[in-house]
Amino acid sequence: MRDIISRLEALDFKAMYNNDFLLTADKPDDELKAVFETADALRSLRERNISAGIFRSGLAVSIFRDNSTRTRFSFASACNMLGLAVQDLDEGKSQIAHGETVRETANMISFMADVIGIRDDMYIGKGHAYQKTVAGAVSEGFAEGVLKERPVTVNLQCDVDHPTQTMADMLHVIHEFGGVEKLRGKKLAMTWAYSPSYGKPLSVPQGVISLFTRFGADVVLAYPQGYEVMPETEEAAARNAENSGGSFRKTSSMEEAFEGADIVYPKSWAPFSAMEKRTKLYGEGDFDGIKELEKELLAQNAKHAEWECTEEKMALTRDKKALYLHCLPADISGVSCRSGEVAESVFNRYRTKLYKQAGYKPYIIAAMIFLSKMKNPPKALLELESAATPRRLTI
Repeated sequence: MRDIISRLEALDFKAMYNNDFLLTADKPDDELKAVFETADALRSLRERNISAGIFRSGLAVSIFRDNSTRTRFSFASACNMLGLAVQDLDEGKSQIAHGETVRETANMISFMADVIGIRDDMYIGKGHAYQKTVAGAVSEGFAEGVLKERPVTVNLQCDVDHPTQTMADMLHVIHEFGGVEKLRGKKLAMTWAYSPSYGKPLSVPQGVISLFTRFGADVVLAYPQGYEVMPETEEAAARNAENSGGSFRKTSSMEEAFEGADIVYPKSWAPFSAMEKRTKLYGEGDFDGIKELEKELLAQNAKHAEWECTEEKMALTRDKKALYLHCLPADISGVSCRSGEVAESVFNRYRTKLYKQAGYKPYIIAAMIFLSKMKNPPKALLELESAATPRRLTI
């Protein structure tokens, strides 16, 4: 813990206090590193049965506009660890159905809230915009005296980025390789993979290529022609690589991406152009058009069923044992589907590490909240450790 505190004190993250966490691209390197260090500190406290409860009361509001298992429970776990109760906003049971505006909803749910977590990832140009609208509404409410405290907004996934996931991915990699500085020069293959379903968000691959390039990794983005991600994200990844001394390039060969890779991240996503089209169709209420688009995309996916993470492809990686990553749930060939993203033998070999990868997410989310709510996080961590309040009785 003292080593963590020492590294934390050397970083500049003052701007995180009372501020939101929406996109990793908006955060300086020191703030990202502060999240990693704080996540490790909170994990250390819990592993030693020391309470990290900085709140004696308070509410965390979750808004999930898409299905979720890991992120939903990670958010709840993180908030509970810090002492907050969690209330999920079911929009179907709220006055939103009766025309309540985003500004009004944001203020009504925030009278005693400390944090709002939002997942809105399905529609291009909508999710991140909605999160910014909510954050702006509560800021306005606080400035006007409606809210006595400004709740911070945490991005639990949007159309642009999935910061809690990619930060958890990176913390897992940091622990696997022995430090954030060890990412420099490591080859990471972020590749599209076949799925028998359509419409998977682009936020994970976009978040991975924009985050890992910031820390000197050699990132290769691989996808079949027609499966492009947001062009501005690719441009940002190229700039990040140039600034960090890493590299970023694209290929249309999964094998080429795997060749000599230290880390592989094969995952399906929908084409950017198709997601734009789907958003437009939903906006027009053209549900027949949506059904037709789904058929087209499934047929398009089927042409690339060979984009699977197999034992043969894993044998191309560095020493034939690259670290396999996935945000889960993976489409496992012969298990969850007939043919999918990854071979059963590959998945099973990395299953324990994949679960550990997912296990970093509650601490990442808790760290984001902790840094936004504590004026002096290093001092707060030391006081928690010194108080040594048991999280649970061990009798």
